[in-house]
Amino acid sequence: MTHGPGEVVITGVGLAVPSASTPDALLRRTACPVTGPDPEPFDTAARIGRRGHRYKDRATRLALCAALEALRDADLLPSDRESDGPSDGPADAPSDSPSDRETVTVPGDTVGVVASSNLGNLDTACLTTTAIAERSAVDLSPMSLPNASSNVIASWVAIRHGLRGPNLMLCNGPTSGLDAVHWGAALVAAGRVRRVVVVGAETHNAVVEDLLGRSAGELLDGAAALVVEGARWAEARGARGVAALGPYERRAGLTGCVEALLPDAAAPGVWFTPERYAEGPAGAVPVPRAVPRYDVTDAVGRASGALGVLQCVAAVGWLARAAATTGAEPVESAECVEPVESAEPGAGAGSGTAFGAGPGGARDPVPVSRQALITTGDDTADAVAGLLLRPTPDRSHPHPARAPLISMECSR
Repeated sequence: MTHGPGEVVITGVGLAVPSASTPDALLRRTACPVTGPDPEPFDTAARIGRRGHRYKDRATRLALCAALEALRDADLLPSDRESDGPSDGPADAPSDSPSDRETVTVPGDTVGVVASSNLGNLDTACLTTTAIAERSAVDLSPMSLPNASSNVIASWVAIRHGLRGPNLMLCNGPTSGLDAVHWGAALVAAGRVRRVVVVGAETHNAVVEDLLGRSAGELLDGAAALVVEGARWAEARGARGVAALGPYERRAGLTGCVEALLPDAAAPGVWFTPERYAEGPAGAVPVPRAVPRYDVTDAVGRASGALGVLQCVAAVGWLARAAATTGAEPVESAECVEPVESAEPGAGAGSGTAFGAGPGGARDPVPVSRQALITTGDDTADAVAGLLLRPTPDRSHPHPARAPLISMECSR
């Protein structure tokens, strides 16, 4: 099948959150939040090794765990027998030694990184400035000082895996995670790279808790990652897309954003709402009542800059579940999961189609009732972002032909 230069798919997902290792597990936790004691914090050492911790803050380590899992899921890392894997050597060894890296199996300059975190290294920045103000700059450790840089998360993900494409860090408030997904897709659609690792990470600590006025139990300590890739490049290497990126919008309010994404008041199959979204009176809510709602923050805590990426991972789980149950009975309510086909054509709205897959995307008609609507941001401020995520068929071939370079691609 021939793809447009801008068609972008998700070929890998990764999670580093407590008690949810897969998109389906995250979806289940979101549908039926667990009560009782908080789960144990995610063990980053079990995934990236002890040397992967050296001189890195918690948010960076979480991001590295999620990115590693996403790259593995996208089949962009060597198999276990070809890679040394995480090193458990002496803790005083350099953290960026070759044995501590897992380099991708494609040219490094064909892979970029876009990371999102509003509060990830806030503790390092605050403690650094406090030490300088109260004592002297000579008291600072030269090994920990780089963690005060706002782009430390994106940089370490690139360094660990040899990713030499564009490297961006977003700290853009409530919409930051979804904005990161959009800009990752834009880089691919524009031909700058063939694929991008998009990662969102946040953690809680005394500084973050004091700034937000919330306890640790209310805040995310975790990360999520996606590999977004040009559909033609994924097909060329035999990779399977688990979802396709549809249109993205950024508007002043939630209603305007949803109306721009859903022409003719179409009803999506599911709605991933903004953080702690409060339903308004009938007629004031931009999505029909029959559409199932999910708030990911009910499962993982208030997620700030990581929210949009977490929502996309959960939406991948919903799309897989919807595909598996097409024509079957709805999922039992005892499993705390809403029926996947509750938004039927004519149930309060039309069944319109998506009109694109992002910048330059293909125009394959996919009923909106089979798509996931993702929104994030603050409806009381000038910042709401939205994205449609849609199913994609398995277009890979056993022996795909090498895809030609597109005219604007800078990588070789």
